[in-house]
Amino acid sequence: MSNRCELCEREPVNTTIHHLTPKEMGGTFLPTANLCIPCHKQIHSLYTNRDIVTLGLTDLQSLRQDERMIPFIRWIRKQPATTIPRVRKSNHVRKS
Repeated sequence: MSNRCELCEREPVNTTIHHLTPKEMGGTFLPTANLCIPCHKQIHSLYTNRDIVTLGLTDLQSLRQDERMIPFIRWIRKQPATTIPRVRKSNHVRKS
């Protein structure tokens, strides 16, 4: 895996592959991004796969400009690369 998160730009970090358009919504062969574990967890704790598509959060720029992601990205950029915070799913995601 890459050692730089494409969303928060921290490095060196372990990254995971995030399908910008969720696989279950037809994104199997569409673009992906290498995200650090905290960023990847944060996206999926705030939004369902359907929300990601409906809200147009299918590219890095949209994710960076999302009002719910901005504070998290601002905070995580200041954290050491080894930081993996606990993430709690939003009530909206838990009920889906």
